[in-house]
Amino acid sequence: MKILITNTRLDGFTGTEVVVRDLALELQRQGHTPLVYSPLLGAMAQEIRNHGIEVANELNNLSCVPDVIHGHHHPQVVEALLYFPSLPAIYVCHSATAEIDEPFYFSRILRYVAVDNHCKTRLENAHDIPAQRIEVVLNAVDLRRFLPRAALPSRPQRALVFSNYASRYTHLPAVRRACRRMGLKFDVLGSLAGTCVADPESVLPRYDLVFAKARCALEAMAAGSAVVLCDFAGAGPMVTSENFDHLRAMNFGAGVLVNPLQPEYIRAEIARYDATDAGRVSQRVRQEAGVEAATRRWIALYTEVIEESRRSQPDREGELRALANYLRKWNYAAGSDAARNVVKRIRRIPIVGYGLHHFARRILRRWSTG
Repeated sequence: MKILITNTRLDGFTGTEVVVRDLALELQRQGHTPLVYSPLLGAMAQEIRNHGIEVANELNNLSCVPDVIHGHHHPQVVEALLYFPSLPAIYVCHSATAEIDEPFYFSRILRYVAVDNHCKTRLENAHDIPAQRIEVVLNAVDLRRFLPRAALPSRPQRALVFSNYASRYTHLPAVRRACRRMGLKFDVLGSLAGTCVADPESVLPRYDLVFAKARCALEAMAAGSAVVLCDFAGAGPMVTSENFDHLRAMNFGAGVLVNPLQPEYIRAEIARYDATDAGRVSQRVRQEAGVEAATRRWIALYTEVIEESRRSQPDREGELRALANYLRKWNYAAGSDAARNVVKRIRRIPIVGYGLHHFARRILRRWSTG
């Protein structure tokens, strides 16, 4: 099976970029052919290419036609849907609030997948998306990369803030003060701090306690560190075997960072450090959150939507209406340069069918004169 994965950028090591890499590599290991499209390429794109996987910044540079679209980020998903006018798609929502993840209805998107319950609510509240097309596939971690560390000490000694958003303007000052009060040595790993690395799996085992959220938290738990959920959005709890199920269903993300960024809240969670329980949490992650099992779930979804697409008739009029709604929203509601760049890229796509081509030209002419 040939799977086209889209992402808005592949020039760094942010959450969805890591998701693309890990999924593409695991699809390849399981005998499939991943293809990756992003308009902005860089370090992550090169790493994926180093494994023999095709990466393109223009859809017309792809060497073959995929069987299904695995779509991250609505601008790139729309491009792929229009460039490949017969392919079914899966749309993945990675954020409950980010504009780039905003869901939209299109008849060939046969599954809308949330990475947690917070994102599921966003999909359920989106206009026109059928409830039966909504699924949840929780985030996963490459357990080949993140190997378990030696047993944790009875008292934490070294702490790490693991976040691309950590800076003196976000949550770093509060965490630093809390760690100093608790006598912890303290480091930072992330892009705003100028310490981002391509291989965090080589760094995490040095730390007993990690402050992180979402994917970073999952990776730290897989490596065996105790984790306090914390990031620019707020302070959350220590992940324990008792609250693990609830927090995982929320992707250990912003939806559970409910306390203000004040040292006293963070110190209270540090005080809950329990080396034995952190070991149990790590075992849960390694048993339940590996990318190998998650990829088998994705493959099952790809198979479902391909078969469903084969049994259905094309809805070209519905696609025209969906495109009209999309263009109207991202011109008049968003009104941003980014939105206009999306339409410029759509303009270059050889859209099949006179009606759709004529419609797109008419919308673009209205934009240029209004």
